[in-house]
Amino acid sequence: MPPEPAALRLILASASPRRRELLDRLGIAPDEIRAAEIDETPEMREIPRDYTRRMAREKALAVEGGGAHVLAGDTVVALGRRILPKAEDEATARKCLGLLSGRRHRVLSAVALKSPDGSLREKLSETIVRFKPLSPAEIDFYVAGGEWQGKAGGYAIQGSAEGLIAWISGSHSGVVGLPLFETRALLKTAGFDLG
Repeated sequence: MPPEPAALRLILASASPRRRELLDRLGIAPDEIRAAEIDETPEMREIPRDYTRRMAREKALAVEGGGAHVLAGDTVVALGRRILPKAEDEATARKCLGLLSGRRHRVLSAVALKSPDGSLREKLSETIVRFKPLSPAEIDFYVAGGEWQGKAGGYAIQGSAEGLIAWISGSHSGVVGLPLFETRALLKTAGFDLG
């Protein structure tokens, strides 16, 4: 029998303001926010799906819950078996956007929930996104806006990049950084009151 909802506490293991904002949409305010410090280097020949799940699990396990549930997530932009980096500089952002121009890619977003007893539940969302063919001027304009900074694949769908996306099939919130359908299911299973 799950504990009474009033007894449940939640730690968000993420420094991402987007994940915090997305949780708000579910009516959940974490009791604490603590970023997980882990090595995010992909393993040799690790495929994007496995990498994304592993990152979410490791982040959840890295944060001490102290009687609270710990929620962690990870989002990866994948082009085939290739994991695109988080863009930390303009050159990386331009390279990512050039690779994504006119092509379909996958955005994998994993969420993991560690219970106070240490057990772990996880879910994965997979979304297909297609950018329109991007001209050099469009890439220049997008990069000049700075939204790409620290973003997987060099873009933020919740910003002006949405105007460059021809279509999307799957979870919009998963592309932003936390798949709400999957997150809600995990939290409900753990006993959180989400209506």
